[in-house]
Amino acid sequence: MYDTVRDRLIHLHHCRGAGWKTIRCLLDVDPTLAIPFSMSPQSLRSLVPLTSQQFAAFFRDLHSIDLHRLIKTYEARRVHVMTVFDAGYPPLLKHIYAPPWVLYAKGNIALLQEPKLISIVGTRRPTKDGIEALDKLVPPLAAAGWTIVSGLAAGIDIHAHRLAVRHGGTTIAVIAGGLDHVYPKAHRPFARLLMDGQLVIAEHPPATKPQAWQFPARNRIISGLSLGTLVVQAKQKSGSLITAAYALEQGREVFAVPGPIGAAEAVGPNTLIQHGAKLVQEAEDIIAEFPYV
Repeated sequence: MYDTVRDRLIHLHHCRGAGWKTIRCLLDVDPTLAIPFSMSPQSLRSLVPLTSQQFAAFFRDLHSIDLHRLIKTYEARRVHVMTVFDAGYPPLLKHIYAPPWVLYAKGNIALLQEPKLISIVGTRRPTKDGIEALDKLVPPLAAAGWTIVSGLAAGIDIHAHRLAVRHGGTTIAVIAGGLDHVYPKAHRPFARLLMDGQLVIAEHPPATKPQAWQFPARNRIISGLSLGTLVVQAKQKSGSLITAAYALEQGREVFAVPGPIGAAEAVGPNTLIQHGAKLVQEAEDIIAEFPYV
């Protein structure tokens, strides 16, 4: 059906039910991914961790999706598709646990090869202190050639992206769902701006609507792309701390902006500092950790 493992992987990635574990199972059985396309439903069903309903949708898509038509549509829309087997796949991301099998990107994909990538994450409801911290830290990072990676969420994320653009820097937005369904909707105009000169990426096909479980999952990509992650304001239980935990798991640096002990938004960063994250007061505190780049 297809000449390359790459094409077969992209096809599988568009099949409903084909999550990371399903594709891992199929690769373990056949690294060429050719066998699944010719297996009987009964034989294939025994290989994948899917319910009967999920498998029915998966098998239907496996034998009905027109990948060549999809790829032509993506090319016409300037959507880049890259697999974990491609030379252009982000080098640091390839070495994390459960790297995305496929990435869908729109914008300047050369940013994925930049050596100076730093993630900045934080609360969706920052205080004045949080915004002022970003205003102090992002411009010098951008001036020093650092690309800001974040999640396009409200609050700290979107402000970090905007500051990078405003100060002539570069930025990568990692979203949940697909490129056609940027969330929140209010950020779609800005996302379109990023798709023209900066970069927006997702690990799900463009038509995928975001679901709650995809947001914490995409955090491993935010941290995985980067040499380090900076947390600017986060409550005790937050997605930002999930990102920091991923960074630690991936062997990356973790930075945190301290805050007043009475502020709920300071609990996350202050706790990270207690556990060994580097306290950040100025951009040089981050830059100094990476003399080799």
